[in-house]
Amino acid sequence: MTSDPDDALTWEGDDAASDRAAALPKGWNAVGKGSGSEARAGTAENASPREAAPLSTPMLVAVGVIGGVYLLYTVGWVVGGLRLKPLTTLIVADAMFVPWFLLAVAAPALWFVTCWLLTRGRASWMRMLVLLLGAVLLVPWPFVTVGVIGA
Repeated sequence: MTSDPDDALTWEGDDAASDRAAALPKGWNAVGKGSGSEARAGTAENASPREAAPLSTPMLVAVGVIGGVYLLYTVGWVVGGLRLKPLTTLIVADAMFVPWFLLAVAAPALWFVTCWLLTRGRASWMRMLVLLLGAVLLVPWPFVTVGVIGA
């Protein structure tokens, strides 16, 4: 309990109250990080302007579900690409097939990581839009089409 008579005239967070709280008793000096007047004014030196806020629970669940879809897409590219290989033996050589097959298998993971890094600090709807765009673009077509052909 303080004995300052002006406490009854101020609200918590009022500028006058924060100046009094930041002031030290006579004869004391503030020392160390954040002891300057600019730190009391609210402009800390190490504050990042694009610091990412934590994800909300629905956004965290949505990112997890889309991440699971990308994991299934990776499995689909592996299964579909391996089932497609006997059909392409006569058309393309292994030297042409294998690098593109590996890139197709890695594409969902690369899209997810790239989206995560490039949309850091941006709006949640923008991250979700880019993730959903990847889910549409990265459909494992060999898995879908070879299943129809029945090879």
